[in-house]
Amino acid sequence: MGIRITSTMMSNQTLRNLNNNMNTMNDLNNQSSTGKKINKASDDPVGTTYSLRYRAELNSNKQYQTNTDNAESWLNYSDTVMGQAGDIMTRIKELTTQASTGTTESGGLTAISDELKELKKQLVDIGNSQLTGKYIFNGQQSETKPYQLSDSVTSYSNVATDTGSITYGISEQVSLGVSTSGNDFFGSSTDTDNVFSVIDRLTTAMDSGDSSTVSSELDNIQSRATKMSAARSEVGAKTNRVELVKSRLEDRELNVTTLQSDVEDADISEVLIKTTTAQTIYQAALQTSASVMKMSLVNFLS
Repeated sequence: MGIRITSTMMSNQTLRNLNNNMNTMNDLNNQSSTGKKINKASDDPVGTTYSLRYRAELNSNKQYQTNTDNAESWLNYSDTVMGQAGDIMTRIKELTTQASTGTTESGGLTAISDELKELKKQLVDIGNSQLTGKYIFNGQQSETKPYQLSDSVTSYSNVATDTGSITYGISEQVSLGVSTSGNDFFGSSTDTDNVFSVIDRLTTAMDSGDSSTVSSELDNIQSRATKMSAARSEVGAKTNRVELVKSRLEDRELNVTTLQSDVEDADISEVLIKTTTAQTIYQAALQTSASVMKMSLVNFLS
């Protein structure tokens, strides 16, 4: 038994086909105007899942890159001020060697003592170095100035800096401590080679003309200089590690961005060809429907 095809059925089918062609054209126009082949989740559900995953990875990677930049800045600045402190230690050793000979006149010892006092002030300034408003030698108490005197702390050699570490997450489950405690670098109150204690003893000995005491401090100066150099070397090693991680994060960003582009970005030349084809098909469908159906609605659409 044959199926009776009515004009209404033909009209509805024609409109459905025309709407489908129009929707195809609209999707292709969206792709060509946005440059994306996924403009809504329904365009490619599987691709959308991958796209969201890649975006999350890129956001995470961007945060790690920011952290590595901050860590690198902190380490580079620490290296700079530690280098300045090392230069001062070299000068302190030169002056102490000169004063320890026992042949320097009292006027010369006074001049050396005065220079040592100025060098001590420079070391205090270095100990209070700040980067973006944070004191780099006071651990997690970075908002507090470490080397300052008070009623309870009357000598810089008695300053107790915070031992906590400023850390940055530089990759998944990897955190790097970038701060150095002032007590580790300059010496704690119990260290005989505490640089401030050494300078205080040197100036006192020079003011009294005690060359033997001055000479005995040379070992403490060398000991502290060695520890400062070791701390600076550790900063350099961490800087190298951060640079390697930073390079890896840049490579990762490039790789994930490429994957994201493969999923999201449209091939514009291909889309333009498809758009032209869809427009041709749509126009042909309109004309054919208008000539076959001879319906006013179809004529209007054409």
